[in-house]
Amino acid sequence: MVAVCTMLMLTLANIVASLYLLDFALSPEKRSKQEAIELFREKNPQLKLWLDSLVATGALRDTFVVINGDRQHAHFVVAPKPSAKVAMLVHGYKNSSVSMLNIGNVYLSLGYNIFLPDLYAHGQSEGDHIQMGWNDRVQVMEWMSIANERFKGDFAQSQMVLHGVSMGAATVMSVSGEKLPDYVKCLVEDCGYTGVYDEFAHELSDTALLKTPFAIPQWPLLSIAGMLCKVKYGWNFEQASMIEQVKKCTLPMLFIHGDSDDFVPSKMVYPLYAAKRGKKELYIARNSAHAKSIHDHPTEYRARVKAFVSKYISLH
Repeated sequence: MVAVCTMLMLTLANIVASLYLLDFALSPEKRSKQEAIELFREKNPQLKLWLDSLVATGALRDTFVVINGDRQHAHFVVAPKPSAKVAMLVHGYKNSSVSMLNIGNVYLSLGYNIFLPDLYAHGQSEGDHIQMGWNDRVQVMEWMSIANERFKGDFAQSQMVLHGVSMGAATVMSVSGEKLPDYVKCLVEDCGYTGVYDEFAHELSDTALLKTPFAIPQWPLLSIAGMLCKVKYGWNFEQASMIEQVKKCTLPMLFIHGDSDDFVPSKMVYPLYAAKRGKKELYIARNSAHAKSIHDHPTEYRARVKAFVSKYISLH
């Protein structure tokens, strides 16, 4: 009887802990548009005047659509000269579209229109939980179609690159394994993870991230949390495998990762790169932490992106 009671208590404790983990990891943490702009200014002082100009002239525009019953938001900026080139830029975990304007600046300088969605439950988009880049692929593919129609001009279709950072990179890789329209020409993933289960397992094992003196064992917490996620939101952690999607990708992909990344560990990029068949490139940014490659190496980052996308996108 004591053993049965102990087992029941342990099971209950694991369920409670898993529910806490699920809520902690997937609960949205929204900022207002103005807060996001102020944060961008703080983190990108070299682009402050440029951003202020976009805002003051109304060049940073908003668009809203309803996707699967939820109102979703995106920013976009029209290219300096008429163009059918489009860069779809996808932000990271608990961030928003505004945070991608530093990379947007790169593509605008190359003559692209830029389109920056707020992922589900981020920024000004509705939603009840963070999708970790997995079901986000559904919204992004809808946005791709909208951006293509908006910017194709006199051409039959646009030419588009998808570029994501962190969870946005995971989103791009999730999209990469789907059947994509012809206007998508190439993809760039910057510091994305191999899978949701893998990333959560890393976070549980990282005492610095958790601010605890000991690692928390991933089993059975992650398995139970994954099952609860399936019940509550319709997807589970193991299912959300970016590396499995990359294996199905047929488009050229540029992989970027800082070699000092300890949030999404640098080592994750190598199995992702190995899994990708066909045309691919790898850029390891020296001494860069998570999502810092463009900040630490702005000239090289721009050059690498320009050289890559120019091979596959030629419209003026």
